[in-house]
This record gives sequence, structure tokens and C-alpha cells, in this order.
Amino acid sequence: MRYHTLGDSDVRVSEIGFGCWTMGGPNFDVNSGNPIGWADVNEEDVLAGIRAGLDAGVTHFDNADIYGNGRAERMLADCLHKLGVRREDVVIATKIGHSKGTAPHAYEPFHLRHQCEQSLRNLQTDYIDIYYLHHDFFGPDNGPGNLHDAAATMHALRQEGKVRVIGQSSYSEAGFVKSAPVLRPSVFQSWANLIEDNFICPGSTVQKVMSEHNISFIAFGPVGKGVLLDKFDPENPPTFEAGDVRTNNKAFKGEYLKRLKPALERVKAKHGPTTEDLASVCCRFVAGHDHVAGVIPGFRNEKQARCNVRGGTDEPLSESEVAELRDMFAPLQLPH
Repeated sequence: MRYHTLGDSDVRVSEIGFGCWTMGGPNFDVNSGNPIGWADVNEEDVLAGIRAGLDAGVTHFDNADIYGNGRAERMLADCLHKLGVRREDVVIATKIGHSKGTAPHAYEPFHLRHQCEQSLRNLQTDYIDIYYLHHDFFGPDNGPGNLHDAAATMHALRQEGKVRVIGQSSYSEAGFVKSAPVLRPSVFQSWANLIEDNFICPGSTVQKVMSEHNISFIAFGPVGKGVLLDKFDPENPPTFEAGDVRTNNKAFKGEYLKRLKPALERVKAKHGPTTEDLASVCCRFVAGHDHVAGVIPGFRNEKQARCNVRGGTDEPLSESEVAELRDMFAPLQLPH
């Protein structure tokens, strides 16, 4: 397993980490009612997956207070405890701000503090290695949830020893641009994969911001929520249970799956035909970009965990291979 340091911090993460979003199970946005979770999981399956990851050198686990409304944080803590993992041997990340709870704004300072304490309790720890503002719900500069007050609170939490590294998890270029000089994060986080590389592609605005401010990038969704693993039949597209975020995703509809199939066949012909081969290519593609310190595929069980870690042990892709894959999938990119 390869390891990388985040920005100018002293925190090192495994190149392949494990995203814990799936561990929260089904969930819904309280405002829109849209699904924001996944199909339910079995804790014993998750435990076996974490064990497999640890055995392969995975040290980085990425969570959020909104994942199952605390369930994913508590499940991760329980699993690490059952496995006898020493706290100092893992890097635990979590996030705050996707939900405002009963506060006037998700970034209201008291809400940030309250949720930090709740996450510490859920995770059974007295510090969070990487604490992200989740999403880019920036309020007006003179109103609740303004970025300057949120940044001051995050830095106060770090000075108090409750947080080691501050991060920004955004879903827009504008969010990263606005956050960098105010929050002064050591790490950005967002999606990145073969069909969604807008933040990490060479010459992108976010790459320029990371260079200017010495910021690393952690990438979620490297296998496109599974769509890049060639598991789904275009003639019989998948259906998902209520609360699963993939329910209304265009990437899982028959029309898009048909467009994607030829590109995946080309990848398999060159890099190997198995699901493990595809997962490895997906993770190594993302890791092959400047400033990317970690890739955090999700997992539900031991099989998926073992599939994911291949990307951290296989030989890195060459620059020409990364460029070839980018060109291959550029016509297939989905709008956001």
C-alpha cells in the first residue's frame, strides 16, 4: 500500500481508504425527501470488510454525521473496537454541514460545535483526524452560517485538539475557490472517476487552487457508485430500495449503460476482465493525478473490500495510460 501526506500537515493516509457512506444504509434528505443513502448493510459483513482492508494496509476511513444520521460513525467505531485497532493506527475523517438539524444554518458555529461533540461520541474518540465542512452551503457574509465564522470555529476546534486537519468537501468549483483562502484547509474532497474528473483534470481551476494553497485531494466515488465495474445489464437496468441514492441517477438507466458498455470493454481488453481489474484501474486512474493523496471507494462486505485495495498495490498507471483513459471516457461524462 502506498501512503501520502495531506497538504502541509503531518497526517498520512493510505492511497486507498474506505468510504463509509454505504454503512449508513437508507436515508432521505429532510428538506427534499430525495434519497441520500444506500441499501441496508449487515454489520458483520462490514466488520469482515474492514478487517480485510486493515490487513491490506488501509489506514484511512472516511465518514460523515449525515451517513445514516450517525449510524455509520457508530458502526465504524464498533467495528474498530471489536478488531482491537489502536486509535493512533488509523486516520478517521468525518464531516459536518450537510444537515442543519435544528440550527438556522448548517455552518452556524454552535451547530458545528454540537455536531463535533456528537461525532466524537459516535466515533468513540477524543479527536478527529480530518474534519470537513460538508458541501458548500455558504451563508451570506453577514448572516448565519457565513464562511468566516465557520472557519473560525473549525480552527478553534483544531487548537483545542479535537481536530487535527481541516478539510473542505464541496460539490462545486466555486465552493473550493471560495473556501481555500478563508477556511485554509489542508485537503479538499469531492467525486473523481473516469466519467467525472472535472476537479482533478490537468489545468482545472481546482488543481490551480490546490497548487497555490498546498492542498491535497481525497476522491470519493472512484468506481462511480459501481457503474464503472460493468455489473449492470443495459437491457435490464438495476432497481434500488427506497432511500438508495442511486434510484434516480441517470448513470444507472439503460440508455446510459448502453453508451458506457463499449468503453468498459476496451478497458477490460487492455487491463483485465474481472471486477477487481476494473476497480484497480478506476482507483489508479484517480490516484494518477496531481495532488490526489487518497481514493476512498465504498464497500459493503469483504469481497468488495478486497476488490478495492487492489488499486493501492498494483503498479501505478503511466501518464500516457491516464491520458488515454481520460480521452476514452470524456464523451461519456454526466452533467452535474
